[in-house]
Amino acid sequence: MVRIRLRRMGSRHQALYRIVVADKESPRDGAFIEIIGTYNPRTQPETVKIQEDRALYWMKVGAQASDSVMQLFKKSGTSARFERLMKGEAPDVLLAEAAAQEAAAVVPDPRTRIGHLAQPKTAD
Repeated sequence: MVRIRLRRMGSRHQALYRIVVADKESPRDGAFIEIIGTYNPRTQPETVKIQEDRALYWMKVGAQASDSVMQLFKKSGTSARFERLMKGEAPDVLLAEAAAQEAAAVVPDPRTRIGHLAQPKTAD
């Protein structure tokens, strides 16, 4: 069985995740079939980039998304687009909608971290 899940990247306390398509039996950071996106929880707001065409393809051929990836898909609208694809809507329309949504998204500052103070340190 094929799963769409997160693969942890980055150093200790600096986690980044890739959204990958992998065999269910492979380890979390082991072999994978394809990278279809990234997720950075350290920016404010968190950054999610998904290749919609590949995500919809893999879901259409039977890949199951993990719980955490399904939450990301719901936030980005991918799961709603997949449901519309299964009801018969044209894929070109859905991909154009996804591209427009991505273009309108707020670009977060990559240096921003959750819990990190934005004020500079003062010398006392």
